[in-house]
Amino acid sequence: MPGVLSQYLPGGKVCLQLLPRAAYSARDPAQSQTLGVTLERQQGVHAIDSDRRTDFDTWPGVLAYTPVGVEVFSESATGGEYLLMRLNEPFACEQLPAVAHRVQSCGNRRALALAREVRRQLLATQPDVLALEQCAVALVGVANAKTDTTRATPKAFARVMEQIAEQFQQPLTLEQLAATYGHNELRFLRDFTRAIGLTPHAYLIEVRIQAARRMIERTDLPLAAIALDVGFAHQSHMGSAFRKHLAMTPRQYRLRF
Repeated sequence: MPGVLSQYLPGGKVCLQLLPRAAYSARDPAQSQTLGVTLERQQGVHAIDSDRRTDFDTWPGVLAYTPVGVEVFSESATGGEYLLMRLNEPFACEQLPAVAHRVQSCGNRRALALAREVRRQLLATQPDVLALEQCAVALVGVANAKTDTTRATPKAFARVMEQIAEQFQQPLTLEQLAATYGHNELRFLRDFTRAIGLTPHAYLIEVRIQAARRMIERTDLPLAAIALDVGFAHQSHMGSAFRKHLAMTPRQYRLRF
């Protein structure tokens, strides 16, 4: 399993960190302003600026802005891929409004798209620093526009997420997922996309890619077998998904990690 991938941007304004899917127990000492974007579902317990621990279930597309002074404890048995941006104080004060508490928004399509592009760059052998700078600044802009907005994700989607997590190797249909949600296909498609920031198909492909990455990292199985195991039609289908979302082929990913 690869460790944390980090990249400091010119001038030390921002440190980008791609946290892997792995069990963890961590406490952020609240010494810097942070922005975080979830790239895959994560469950565990956390305590935000208090000693009271509560369960959390965070989905892709959640953008969290935490100001200096707000301590965050988080613990998960499985973890989940997460993009963390640490901003130095002058840059953060210049770009973001002052808030006294942690603010987050769900289903943030723009934040998720930018975070996935940052992931592409950080996974590359030689990241494009200019591209990373542009994404980082754009993410700060998204956070600035969303700091006074929160939107709850419907709890009914938990059943759909569990279904996808358990059956992603199978050719799931919109009808099946909509039935689990309890509404027709059109409403399910609209509500899911708004809540998660991805269409159901795009989310399913992301889950398959993440599963393939873990198998590539942890096993010596042939890539063709891995492709079939995680639900892709064939190896070239998996290769196309890797090139589109990670900017490398599965073979290059295996050599990289």
